[in-house]
Amino acid sequence: MTDFGNVVIRCVGAVVHDRHGRLLLIKRANDPGQGKWSLPGGKVEESEDDESALRRELAEETGLSVTIGPAVGRLTRAGSHCTYDIVDYSCRVTESNITPGDDASDAMWTDHATFATLHRSDALTEGLAELLEQWNCLPREA
Repeated sequence: MTDFGNVVIRCVGAVVHDRHGRLLLIKRANDPGQGKWSLPGGKVEESEDDESALRRELAEETGLSVTIGPAVGRLTRAGSHCTYDIVDYSCRVTESNITPGDDASDAMWTDHATFATLHRSDALTEGLAELLEQWNCLPREA
């Protein structure tokens, strides 16, 4: 039996708010978290730095281009065969037309009320609401 417990996969995520204070979420098409709403992002490939990976992931999952800002937080998440080391970055977007694709089955701009409803109905990836609150990155109230 192989021990995958020590395999660490570097990942990046994007905390993107539009000019109305809405938060960009994607619905995960694959595990981990398949069918749950989460931040866009994914694995950092060997030839990439965090910024390149984040630009690629956002384009693949949402069709958006962003300006990448500072890191807002870091977390680790246990997978079935590895540990994901995820750094989430604040990002700015100039346009808001989303085209879901790649690992995202859907994507949307989420206001405060919709985000709260997703949280209450257990439709968000585990711990997302708590982390965003801790990082002061929740969608703005109208």
